[in-house]
Parts: sequence; structure tokens; C-alpha cells
Amino acid sequence: MSLKVKFWGVRGSIACPSPNHISFGGNTSCIEVSAGGNRFILDAGTGVRNLGHWIFRKGPDHATFLFSHTHWDHITGFPFFAPAFHAKYQFTMLAGHLNDQGGLQRVISGQMSNPTFPVPLEAMRARLDFGDFRAGDSWSPAQGVVIRTAPLNHPNGATGYRIEHAGKSVCYVTDTEHLPGKPDQNILGLIEGADLVIYDSTYTDAEFPAKVGWGHSTWQEGVRLSQAANVQSLAIFHHDPDHEDRFMEQVEEDARAMWRGAFVARENMRLVLG
Repeated sequence: MSLKVKFWGVRGSIACPSPNHISFGGNTSCIEVSAGGNRFILDAGTGVRNLGHWIFRKGPDHATFLFSHTHWDHITGFPFFAPAFHAKYQFTMLAGHLNDQGGLQRVISGQMSNPTFPVPLEAMRARLDFGDFRAGDSWSPAQGVVIRTAPLNHPNGATGYRIEHAGKSVCYVTDTEHLPGKPDQNILGLIEGADLVIYDSTYTDAEFPAKVGWGHSTWQEGVRLSQAANVQSLAIFHHDPDHEDRFMEQVEEDARAMWRGAFVARENMRLVLG
């Protein structure tokens, strides 16, 4: 009855495979959440490729993709998600920011179209059920599981998610820009009392003024929001590709000094809530 979380990709903007990105990982955003017999995949950055290999080995034949948004770093792994090419699998594909822009299927198909990719979406033999909702909607995809959403402040739109199961909750709040001194009420409402919040911590407060308008936040703002909303723990996430291992080690030290509930997400990290 526990809620399980695994980080398959924790990097933002662009994948960065290098000797200086070993401890925390270089793959872009992809998180797996298991709630009872239900599996949710939050974004399909380059980390989703390794998740696909795991699915082949372990055998779950269905899952639901929940996209925060569809900028490159959050979808670029999907054409390399091997289970999608096999008919035995079924995936529900959902997003909350594309209702007025032709829908999620158009975007995913577009990235796999000439002249930018040689294999079209139609080559995928799995059953892919695309759907679009509006950020702010809530629903229960299965007995005992509730999903709540909220709009985020990001260019072209983005959606934050809260997954609740067995009395526990995990929130995925990435690609969002805060206004200094004005806590985002949409986020506070979404994360109130959550056991775990995974938050866009691309920058530090010192870096942020030079990045206004880029659509990202800071680990310090994540701490402030988590403390204000009585959150149990904060996963610092969506690491800037220029933030190498030594930098991230210092971030974790500084974050833990500010609030003991904070930690830095690492690729392949597993958490069990409950």
C-alpha cells in the first residue's frame, strides 16, 4: 500500500553525460511513481530510455504518462522508449497545457516527423491513448488513487501534479518561475501537507536575477514553499547542466543547513513513502 518514487532523470534543459555529472546524473526529467498496482511516468526526458529497459525486464505492461509540459528536455526521450514499439504494452498519455494548441498527440507526433526524426509515431505498436485536460483539474484514475493538478508559471504553460495513495502524497512541481517575495498560491494549494515535493530548483537565489523570464525557480524558494505548506520533505530537482557534481554537493549542504527536510535528487534514487 506504499507510494514509491524512482528518479530516472533529474537534469534540466539538456542531457549532460560527462565525468563531472556522475554523482547526480545527466539524464533529463523522468520520474516513476508506483501507487498500488498503478504506475505513473512523470515526463519523458532522456531518463525514460532506461525506464523502458527496466519495463522490458520486469514486465508491467501498462502505465500513464503525465507530462508537465512539452519542451524538448521533457519529451526527447520518448522516441527511444522501447516498450512503445511493442504491441503488448498500453500507455495513457496526458497533458494539461495543450487544449488550445492542438493537443498532446500533435506535439509528440511532431517531434517524430520529418525532417527532425526518421521514425514516425505510427511506427509505435503499443496502444497509445492520448488525452488532454486543463491544469487545475482533478480525477481518480483508479480506486484509491487521486491526481490533482495546478497551472505553473512557465513559457508555453506547464502543469504541476499531486498523486495521492494510501494516505501519502507526492507532488511534481517543475518548470515554474516564482516571483520573489510572493509565494505562488497555486503551488501552495497543491503541495499543502504533502509527504514529498519534487521542485524545480534549476538556480540558486544568487543566480536567479540574471535568469528572470526563463521559467525556472530556485532551491531556496522550494524550501520556503515547503515550509509554508507543512511539507515533510523536498527533493531539489531539474539541475542546471552547468551545475556539476561539486556544485550540487554544496547545494545539498547549504539546503540541509537551511532546512533538514531538503535533499538533492539523484538519478536512480528510490524512495518509499509509507
